[in-house]
Amino acid sequence: MTQPIHVTDLEAAINWWRERSPSPDGISAAPEVRALAEAYALLALSRATDVDAGTLSPRALEAWLTWYATTPDSPCIAICSTAQGDPVCKGCGRSFDEVQHWPGFDPFEKRAVWQRITLDGTAWRFNRYAERGARS
Repeated sequence: MTQPIHVTDLEAAINWWRERSPSPDGISAAPEVRALAEAYALLALSRATDVDAGTLSPRALEAWLTWYATTPDSPCIAICSTAQGDPVCKGCGRSFDEVQHWPGFDPFEKRAVWQRITLDGTAWRFNRYAERGARS
């Protein structure tokens, strides 16, 4: 089974590790940064937008999962329109099935949903509160 990691998540993990473990000399990078950067370089070389987690080195996968553990688990903003029968939640952008099965999703499935709803950007979670009130 393919477990894709999107380039934006790889970039976010690299930047998180760079902040957490800054270079002591301005040249060298922490082992986690180097491991993730190697995966990023291969992704860029192939001009792909996703890398299969199964192809990452153990250090890169561990670094990515450590970053992942710091991200919000759910996109829920406690305004769930799927409870009123909408096939896609106006609050978070997930489908009814995604909302229902979210607790059973693995990190890669969750990040794929996050990627999709972020790119779509139409869910209320991506708009300011005042904009939500104006659309009612």
